[in-house]
Amino acid sequence: MSETKHWLTVSGIDVQVVRKAIKNLHLAVYPPNGHVRVAVPEHVSDDNVRLAVVAKLSWIKKQQQDFKDQPRQSERQYISGECHYFFGRPYRLELIECRGKPKISVLQIGKLKMNVNPGASIASKEHLLTAWYRAELKQCISGLLDKWLPIVGVQVTDWGVRKMKTKWGSCNIQAARIWLNLELAKKPVECIEYILVHEMVHLLERKHNEAFKNHMDRILPQWRSYRMLLNKSPLKHEAWDY
Repeated sequence: MSETKHWLTVSGIDVQVVRKAIKNLHLAVYPPNGHVRVAVPEHVSDDNVRLAVVAKLSWIKKQQQDFKDQPRQSERQYISGECHYFFGRPYRLELIECRGKPKISVLQIGKLKMNVNPGASIASKEHLLTAWYRAELKQCISGLLDKWLPIVGVQVTDWGVRKMKTKWGSCNIQAARIWLNLELAKKPVECIEYILVHEMVHLLERKHNEAFKNHMDRILPQWRSYRMLLNKSPLKHEAWDY
């Protein structure tokens, strides 16, 4: 799908406008700094984009302030004593350099033990931890799917985990395929459950309308508190690029 991008300033807010072959206007505010992006059909004018942004100005400013207030992790160096989150809990990294197969293990005393070869680079340590997060998250999701598929009453033909910069999850309705953000491995299991159920409910209702919310209220009554918990959890340090 071809698209064009340019910037507008609306009431002092920089807005990225993306024109492409879609049917409706979509306005969103993205982490980590409240980047405002409006995707519009090719025929929609900049004036109409401005009107849409002005109509949502108070909501945009609230989202930006929420991102500003959200705690951030500093850039990780993968050294002993550094804090890393796993399923919502902080763990101190214990780095051990020794010959053999690199591996990660969880210690009951609140530590992540990382065995690496002497002289291992930051990139290789990050790759090791990322692979471990992916495996642990996939195992968690598999169990949650077994629980929620009969409750939601849908069929998921495929699912997976990948790095995502602007969403916690996504659902391809035609293929009944769900993707979840790798960063969820660092969040409480309740948050993972919320995102998974959220994407499954899209197989019942495509849009975030009242029918969607009614499904969520019926299936997972606590979803709003789980969403709040997710939105208040620390954000990973990353150089986000749009």
